[in-house]
Amino acid sequence: MNTSKPKSLVVITTHPIQYNAPLFHYLATSKSFQVKVFYTWGKNSIHVYDPGFDKERSWDIDLLTGYDHLFVRNIAKDPGSHHFKGIINPDLIQQVASCHPAAIIVYGWKHASHLKLMRHFKGKIPIYFRGDSTLLDESKGLNLKKLGRQFILKWIYRNIDCALSPGSSSDAYFKWVGLGPEQIIRVPHAVDNQRFHGVTEEETAGFELRAAAWRKTLGIPDHKRVFLFAGKFEPKKDPLMLISAFKKLLQKYPDIHLIMIGDGVLKPEIEKASLMDIDDSLTDNRPSITILPFQNQFLMPIVYRLADIYVLPSKGPEETWGLGINEAMACGKPVLVSDKCGAANDLVGDGQSGFVFKAEDESDLIQKMEYMLQGDLKMMSRNAQQKIKAFGYEPFLTAIEKLLA
Repeated sequence: MNTSKPKSLVVITTHPIQYNAPLFHYLATSKSFQVKVFYTWGKNSIHVYDPGFDKERSWDIDLLTGYDHLFVRNIAKDPGSHHFKGIINPDLIQQVASCHPAAIIVYGWKHASHLKLMRHFKGKIPIYFRGDSTLLDESKGLNLKKLGRQFILKWIYRNIDCALSPGSSSDAYFKWVGLGPEQIIRVPHAVDNQRFHGVTEEETAGFELRAAAWRKTLGIPDHKRVFLFAGKFEPKKDPLMLISAFKKLLQKYPDIHLIMIGDGVLKPEIEKASLMDIDDSLTDNRPSITILPFQNQFLMPIVYRLADIYVLPSKGPEETWGLGINEAMACGKPVLVSDKCGAANDLVGDGQSGFVFKAEDESDLIQKMEYMLQGDLKMMSRNAQQKIKAFGYEPFLTAIEKLLA
């Protein structure tokens, strides 16, 4: 009988977030290793100011149960994940070493303590890096600034053993910063698909009924086709272009509606844009654009079901994967996303579960919105739910078990 103690796996990340906590809970079910998560922002990182939403945010779902974790002392003068010197943990290396880890997973290097830890343990303990950077914002051709950035990044990534890459766009990035093909392990980004789809048929049906009732209170008739944006009202998400495109499309398709859900620096402009230049004679004298405030995680499985189509029109810079795409597809919604989203190549098949359009190209966005209105949305919904099944937590667990073996 094998009585050997399971290997220790340490995870380094800044603070609990709704995407990663269920993954850590899932990793804790492994029989081949024990996971411990170190939160480097410190004990106050459950309640944080989010500049994208322009408000203090605290998620309304449990982010800490089911896995071992530790909030590390952070002595930064301005604590936070938004700048390099916001994460300074004088005890981190000693605390990690005391766990005698077989490997360390590091989320992000743009924090002082994270980079220091990577350099300290390189060559002593395997470092697995998790990041979703891409080259989608890079200009074509060579220039001194680009070459200088690449040189620095190659120096940084020499401190890791392999990258846990979420998709093809990140694969290209990791190759660009000097990693060999054998160092790039494909581990797709995922959300808790069951929570969004519904654990049981009864729960799924309940989500649908609550969404239908909510739509009714918003005054949106059943026959309307609804587009949804849910996220941060910030320039890189380009919500204003979506409103502009929708208003032009409305002239041809009066039976459509747009719901904008979120908060952020662009909210006043979004509210203003939603009220301008709409001919009420085309819309049964009802507003065709509804703006709702930020909705917390508990309601998101219902939020996505308010709509027929989810739209993420990001233009960047520094857009990463776009995990709202995963959430919407898990709710059975076809998606329309820009080519600046890291998920576009891997998750959205043109005409199958949605379409990809060229970022900042309003004409292309309008054309793809038309494609979806003219297409078989029920078929695309089924395809979306089928496609997202491959983007769960199991590949992450399997990849770590293979690496540790």
